[in-house]
Parts: sequence; structure tokens; C-alpha cells
Amino acid sequence: MKPEHSIGYLLQHVAGVLLGQSDQVLQERLGIGMSQYKILMMLHVMPNVDQRKLADCLGQTEASISRQVKLLQQKGLLATRVDPAERRRHLTTPTAKGIKITEAARDVLDQHQAPLFATLNEKQQQQLKEMLTILHSYVCAPGRPMACDHPFDLADVYTIGKES
Repeated sequence: MKPEHSIGYLLQHVAGVLLGQSDQVLQERLGIGMSQYKILMMLHVMPNVDQRKLADCLGQTEASISRQVKLLQQKGLLATRVDPAERRRHLTTPTAKGIKITEAARDVLDQHQAPLFATLNEKQQQQLKEMLTILHSYVCAPGRPMACDHPFDLADVYTIGKES
């Protein structure tokens, strides 16, 4: 079987291309990259988490998260404070500007990806959401390596097509 006929390959290829395109459109329109958007999105859903938890949830290193958080702080999109209960722990929250950028980024991505998802009818879009949610639940089950432990439904964060 050729790699391009493998479900795993196709899924990773499409995800990789979408990631690159999404990064480019966010950079051009809002001046943030996809990594920064994912951090903002996570902090919008789970404010006041430490950078270790962010790294675990996003499958990145703490150094990478720290670097992106510093860039987001310089842009005025995040605020970080020392946890008074545990002085070595830094808690990060989005600023009002950060929340606006997060919402704008979601709109930009929805608009940019709309033609792609328009190639699927409503039933196919719903099936895709359901299948991705099932796959997400499996790969991120507790105890699995790099499990994200997202406290939200995947379909609530990653919109596909138009909202009902």
C-alpha cells in the first residue's frame, strides 16, 4: 500500500498542510502564529494555568511555551504572575487584548477554512466532527503519552464549517 493511501498518512498530511496555511494566514492578518494562537485559545478556556500544564496540553516543550508566552506578553496579549502559594509556579492569563485577538484569530481561521469545509455537505461535516471527537478521545485518554486532558469538547474549540 502506498503511504498516500493510508488513513494515518492522509490525516497527518492534511493536518500539516492546514497547520502551515493557518500559521501563514494568522501571521499575515494578526501578527501571531498558530503556536501563539493555541496558547491563547487554551488560556481563554483555562486561565491561570502554569506553563508546564500548557506544554503538556499542547504537546510542546516548556521552553517553547515559555518563549511564546514571552512574545505574547511583549505584545500585551498575556499577563503572568507568580503563584503566591507556590513561588516557583507562574500563572498566565490572557489580557483583554489577548481575548480579542483569540476571538479574531478563530474568526480568521473559520473564514479561511470555510471553502475547504464547504466541499463537504452538512452531514459529512457533522460526521467528520464526530469522528475527530472520537479519535481525540482515544489519543488523549488519561495515561496515554502526550494526552492533552482537554477539559472541553473538541467540537467546541475547533469549528468545522458554519456554526448551527
